[in-house]
Amino acid sequence: MNEEKKPALKRRISLFGITMYGVGNVLGAGIYALIGEVVDITGNLSWLAFILAAITGAFTGLSYAELSAMYPKSAAEFVYTEEAFRMRKISFLLGWIIIFSGVLSAATVALGFAGYISQFLGIDLLIVKIIIGISLILILSIVNFIGIKTSTWMNILFTLIEASGLIFIIIIGIPHFGSVNYALLPSTSSIGAIFSSVALIFFAYIGFEDIANIAEEVKKPYKNLPRAIIYSIIITSILYCLTVISVVSIAPYTDIASSDAPLNYVAIVALGPIGGLIMTSIALFATANTVLIMLIVTSRMIYGMARDKALPEGLSRISPKRRTPTLAVLATMIFTIIPIFFGDISIVAHATVFGVLINFFLVNLSLIVLRKTKPNLERPFKVKLNISWMPIIALLGCIVCFGLLFTFDWLIIIIQAIIVLCGIIVFYGMKAKIETKTSRFKELMKKS
Repeated sequence: MNEEKKPALKRRISLFGITMYGVGNVLGAGIYALIGEVVDITGNLSWLAFILAAITGAFTGLSYAELSAMYPKSAAEFVYTEEAFRMRKISFLLGWIIIFSGVLSAATVALGFAGYISQFLGIDLLIVKIIIGISLILILSIVNFIGIKTSTWMNILFTLIEASGLIFIIIIGIPHFGSVNYALLPSTSSIGAIFSSVALIFFAYIGFEDIANIAEEVKKPYKNLPRAIIYSIIITSILYCLTVISVVSIAPYTDIASSDAPLNYVAIVALGPIGGLIMTSIALFATANTVLIMLIVTSRMIYGMARDKALPEGLSRISPKRRTPTLAVLATMIFTIIPIFFGDISIVAHATVFGVLINFFLVNLSLIVLRKTKPNLERPFKVKLNISWMPIIALLGCIVCFGLLFTFDWLIIIIQAIIVLCGIIVFYGMKAKIETKTSRFKELMKKS
């Protein structure tokens, strides 16, 4: 009886709302600097590299689409690997990596936001950046606690502003379209450079996967989650390709590549100082939106794992009034604030990208395993192109993600190994408070 009276997360997010979560998280703030690195490698042909990267990211995106429709649960990746491998240690470590990635990513971007504000104030002191970063996390954590409806509307607003930055660049570039040769590569590059830049651009598409973790707050998740993932990839791909065509049309790719803020530089070339001010202002919303989404997603991962007894069960407590996971939101806020005191954590944050690839690899592998072991399971959305039971798209996703793991240097790999080792220590350290073996808890929940 007590189990039935426990409050649950409320389904308040529409297809439009969940798509905006995906678009906002994919766009993020990274693309504002990434374009400079890309055009340095592939010049005016960068648009092709973005298309190839979009196709590469879609392999994993489609796997998420199928799995999210099958298991519309918080702590999505944890649930997928739990169902596929029935090994609690593997699913816990994957959840641990994602939580760690979310916390460090949010902290890093919050410091980036603080950097923009400190520039406006003309105060370049680390303590000021730390105070601003912590303040942002506190404010957005309150928004996260108030409720998913408030968070969603704020995300929609911020995402529209964030996307308007790229649309702004596209619009000011339209008069320049056709002014350059869009098949021109840098003299130091070859056609093979396009494929090397795909690995770099691939990370500009990371973010669509996070919407699977708020599945329990989405209306009609069996239909809306797969659609939102696919729409997010399509929308961001179009924006990215048109943006890169616009920037190389406005300014020489060599000048863009040498700029620390390439989109700001392009806006200044086209419109003068006012263009740079507009882009800097938009970057504030982009960074704040990324922090908000990461706080929401990470808190839902903690909640979902706690509900399935892979973390202390108290972390799954939901506010009866707000219908938000109170303690998970609080824990996420505290864990995100701690790294900010260290100032520059960019190296450790980069290591979390390595963790994202491990996550993508295991998600694709989970789909392959579930196709083999549970062929009759209901699949509201099913990825086409199969050979017998083998999903070719998921197999390609595994191959791509595994291959990209070898693009990192040893320092990043060592840092990620330390993160995993810490996860193993935490797993066994919490042995008395969690279940260390896969249980039938989910089945009991379904029956209750």
